[in-house]
Amino acid sequence: MSRFVLLSPNADFDQKLRAAVANGLRGTVQTIASDILPAGPAELFGLLNQEQPEVLIIGPDVPYEEALRFAKVFDVQLPGLSLVLVSDIESAALLNAMRAGIRDILSPQADAAEIRVLLERACQSFATRHRGPETQQAENGNGLVIGVFSPKGGVGKTTLATNIAIGLGQIAPMSVVIVDLDLQFGDVASGLYLNPQHTVTDAVTPAAAQDPLVLKAFLTVHPAGIYALCAPPNPVDADHITPEQVSHLLEQLAQEFQYVVIDTAPGMPEIGLAAMEQCTDVVWVSAMDIPSLRGLRSGLEVLRQLDIMPESRHVVLNMADAKAGLNVRDVESTIGAPVDVSVPRSRAVALSTNRGIPVLQESKKDPAVKSLRQLVERFNPAWRTQTQRKLHRRVVI
Repeated sequence: MSRFVLLSPNADFDQKLRAAVANGLRGTVQTIASDILPAGPAELFGLLNQEQPEVLIIGPDVPYEEALRFAKVFDVQLPGLSLVLVSDIESAALLNAMRAGIRDILSPQADAAEIRVLLERACQSFATRHRGPETQQAENGNGLVIGVFSPKGGVGKTTLATNIAIGLGQIAPMSVVIVDLDLQFGDVASGLYLNPQHTVTDAVTPAAAQDPLVLKAFLTVHPAGIYALCAPPNPVDADHITPEQVSHLLEQLAQEFQYVVIDTAPGMPEIGLAAMEQCTDVVWVSAMDIPSLRGLRSGLEVLRQLDIMPESRHVVLNMADAKAGLNVRDVESTIGAPVDVSVPRSRAVALSTNRGIPVLQESKKDPAVKSLRQLVERFNPAWRTQTQRKLHRRVVI
């Protein structure tokens, strides 16, 4: 049985789609090379000579109105199917497409890697909708919201955030989204070598705020199997985004993803404080210098006074260097809190940042890589369960 069905006369896209499926996806592709779509499921399955596939791809060269008609029919008769539209439609038309039953939008210029990632997401969506009610109920809890914060800039906060997202994507593929809330000068896009078509500005519009399907259409797919919501390219756009909009956005994403990773602006702006209130976990980042450590100590004190510090706190000493004249005990004494993970200064990390390929995306042997994986593991459900058991034993003893 063909898992994927392409409806399009475009031979070039057909070839790219087949290359994407052949590169790591289970199943085959069957193509109906016509710009006139079947009237309904019975006619489609008659042409395919098979039962229901998992993903229907409405490819290029199919008229937009014809695609919407087709989607509406299938959304009513077979709502469990994943329908993907390949089109360069304008943002204003996205809402109509989603309401018609389109589950995802793909650019005709997408390469095989991008197509493969989107198809993985479509298959996971299909599988979720076909699980039993007991399983779905067990998975309906909100995901972890992990904020990466630092009172001062220049401590490698974005590098840590992108590596956390990539590492979590290896634990839970297609279930991770990273959000750049350094709205004026965010670097998540460059840190992941992305050129996003949509940004946080689109994600807080009324249409996206009211419909999670529209919101997902504004996310950028990364080849490593995660999603990104990047900062707007124009710093002026940040002035039009409110803390209330950010809070609602993070609530939406936590309902849709297992992990939401937030990169924030240095310091404690209103947007950052609003994000922190939505966090289940906070990663505090400091470099190994006195100004950074004092800034972190002051920041922690302020948050304790405001009583908005999440219980799950992770202190990371980044770019640690034994030649800096300080050791971990000095750091802990200065900030008044234990250091959970120490990431040594690393040439490999610096090179990966400049290339826009997080070091955890590649199989490198480096002390910093080992520390970053230890940090990522702290958000793994298996690690958290084990830690809770250890704490419980201590309390019992």
